[in-house]
Amino acid sequence: AIHYLKVYTFIPVADIDAFAGEHAEAPQRRLAQTRLAEEMTLRVHGEEALNVAQRASAILFGKSTKEDLLTLDAKTLLDVFSGVPRFDVPRGRFAEGVNLVDLMAEFEIMASRGEVRRALKENSLALNKEKGLSEARTLDAADLLQGQFLLLQRGKKQYYLVVAV
Repeated sequence: AIHYLKVYTFIPVADIDAFAGEHAEAPQRRLAQTRLAEEMTLRVHGEEALNVAQRASAILFGKSTKEDLLTLDAKTLLDVFSGVPRFDVPRGRFAEGVNLVDLMAEFEIMASRGEVRRALKENSLALNKEKGLSEARTLDAADLLQGQFLLLQRGKKQYYLVVAV
């Protein structure tokens, strides 16, 4: 399949051969696929879109931080998390304060409040990429990314987006 790259891209053949060699040595790293995706995104959408895509990928699949989330504007954040479960919450509830355990139980992110508490004790939950949460944690407007979003994460790959509407 690598030889097709030589025909359909503007990547120098020597680079493609190098990627193919690296791929043969460590296919799990997906270097050739990553480089091709970067090249095509750059050519079709431009450098700014490539940078956004790389940041989004790091947020979804890498070790990112709350500061990384804050680099995304509201539209990009919605695009990045378009495939995750979304829960709309009236904005006024954040003015009053919402208990984290109650919010997660309300939307059935976990089966019960007890399961949420266990996950908090195990440190397997994150809010806006930050761990070390307490079951007494109250969420308010200051917790909202872009003044609108909460990103809840369970484990490495389960995301939930809460949107203040």
